[in-house]
Amino acid sequence: MGEKTRQEELSSFLKRKRALISPQSVGFPTGSRRRTPGLRREEVAQLANVSTTWYTWLEQGRDIKVSSSVLDSVSSALQLTEDERTYLFNLALDMNAKLVQKKTVQTKITSSLTTILKALNYCPAVVTDRYCQIVGWNRAAAYVFLDFEEIPIEQRNLIRLLFTRKELKALAVNWEHFVRGFLAIFRVYYGRYVEDDWYKQFIDNMSLLHPEFQPLWQQSEVNTAPDVLIEFRHSKAGKMEFNLTSLDVQGNDDLRLSIYTPVPGTATEKKLREFMC
Repeated sequence: MGEKTRQEELSSFLKRKRALISPQSVGFPTGSRRRTPGLRREEVAQLANVSTTWYTWLEQGRDIKVSSSVLDSVSSALQLTEDERTYLFNLALDMNAKLVQKKTVQTKITSSLTTILKALNYCPAVVTDRYCQIVGWNRAAAYVFLDFEEIPIEQRNLIRLLFTRKELKALAVNWEHFVRGFLAIFRVYYGRYVEDDWYKQFIDNMSLLHPEFQPLWQQSEVNTAPDVLIEFRHSKAGKMEFNLTSLDVQGNDDLRLSIYTPVPGTATEKKLREFMC
């Protein structure tokens, strides 16, 4: 199942990226016979200096010989970001297949990370693992979002909570924008561990239970650190504005620290200080 999922995601990813590129922007005539948006396969092949047959087979997820240099050319042709390039390499070269078996998920955070969370007094902060399971948070996060302590451990999945908890749906002024940032991070892990059947099962389950999940997932970007400005309408504090900064925890790239910093010049930090006293 893992290999099939990897090939399907490779195909889907390449199709999505070439559909976003305007032919005219890279020197091809727009024409009137284009039935779908974006570049044709033969145009991507031309830009990457590979045969149309080879690129077609790559996009179809066939078992063909792929080199790093050729993938670099495809990355340039599709105008991929560095995160997207890594995503393509993970899918096409199956770089992390062995990691699925060898790596274990960290479920506890270190004492130093706990100290950091506590020190971020008025910056809500959450620590998640590669499955987006919440494994740590501070008092400010419990105030602004949810008291995660009251949620059973097996249900503390950040992506799932964004779709199931009405408090979180009502919190963000632009809920879809809020969700997209986390889906971009989630897709990074998906590409890194696509051989792990957990991801397919989770995505299938979310698509079945939450109709709005699938279109957001299909449109999601690949970004380890999305730049997100979020406006909340908190039930007690009212309007609050945060910048989201997401960081890999040094020494364990399966843990991520997401920090919500009050936007300077707003009353956000003042409200946190008042209501958290």
